[in-house]
Amino acid sequence: MRVIIIGGGIIGLASAYYLRQRGIDVTVLEKSTIGSGSTDRANGGIRAQFSSPVSAALSKESIKVWETFDEEFNTDISYRRPGYLFLARTESTVERFHENVRQQNKLGVESEFVTPDEAEQLCPKLKSNQFLGGTYCPTDGFADPHLGLQGFSIAANEAGADIRTNVEVTDVLQRDSNGKVTGVQTDSEKFDADYVVNATGAWANEIGEMVGLDIPISPCRRQLMVVDPEVPIDDSVPFTIDLDRSAHFRPERDGAAVVGGHFSDVDPEMDPDAYKEKMDLDWAAETIEEASKCAEYFGPESRVKRGWAGLYAVTPDHHPIIEESIPGFVNAVGFSGHGFMQAPATGQIVAELIADGDASLIDISQLTAERFSRGVHLEEGTVIN
Repeated sequence: MRVIIIGGGIIGLASAYYLRQRGIDVTVLEKSTIGSGSTDRANGGIRAQFSSPVSAALSKESIKVWETFDEEFNTDISYRRPGYLFLARTESTVERFHENVRQQNKLGVESEFVTPDEAEQLCPKLKSNQFLGGTYCPTDGFADPHLGLQGFSIAANEAGADIRTNVEVTDVLQRDSNGKVTGVQTDSEKFDADYVVNATGAWANEIGEMVGLDIPISPCRRQLMVVDPEVPIDDSVPFTIDLDRSAHFRPERDGAAVVGGHFSDVDPEMDPDAYKEKMDLDWAAETIEEASKCAEYFGPESRVKRGWAGLYAVTPDHHPIIEESIPGFVNAVGFSGHGFMQAPATGQIVAELIADGDASLIDISQLTAERFSRGVHLEEGTVIN
């Protein structure tokens, strides 16, 4: 059996690694460089604190891998676990938080509702009088996306995967009789395959169109920056999210913070080959102002060290599409900002779909694209913009 994976980001490389663990011949085709799409622009968050059971399950299974990644892959990914702290300003968000915690606890996620005073103990410069409560999970955290990608890339290569960069797929080939995928055409040669995996993130719909699929994914631009705050942020401070105002920050090295947020009601779909990759200065000023309303770490003397923009591959319900969409064509796309954290589980599931014909790690029956044509949207109340 031979598999072609289109896309050399964290989803594609994790899938390649787990397919090679099953002895399957794998070639990864990346039109640019490894990780050049969304992976190297990610924030690195790793959390199980989702309100959606299937998202929580994807993360829980992935965390099992992230916890032992250093040993299994011989790669230190700078995995730190100060927790995630979601904050609520309104009664309606508080009610939703209580329900989230109930559902998460049923799934074995160690989240808890915290009072404003308890939240301030976790995040010492929090303006706790601005909030009505929050949720906290001590086992959530973050890691370096580039190092995680490197670990999977090196391990997949050492296991025998053929990883090719600067090779653009121009068509996915099918049999006329039944539409079964038979390989891909690139800008340089043709590759035969029994399966083709679409792991292209923001480019997913372009690849889908090659086999007649309309994949409901919008590439949406998101920005991050590294800031030297007015008060250094200790490594013990959680990844903190002001959910009602969309600002968020987490500790970086040496007292710095990674800060982000999306504050506009306008969220246009971007061309993944032609969007602005540099940070907007007006966004940076607005984001620091919003962060200053959340915590006293930030203020007018905060200094931006660097910033960048990347793309979320967003589905209408912020859940991925993971399925064999047509015979021989597997989609693992649309993670809506959660691709890095959920890559280990997704890679295993892709390997199961191809080697076994079905997924067994978790139940992914809800993650088919058909849900959108039926008007079914999965619920997730902790989307971070």
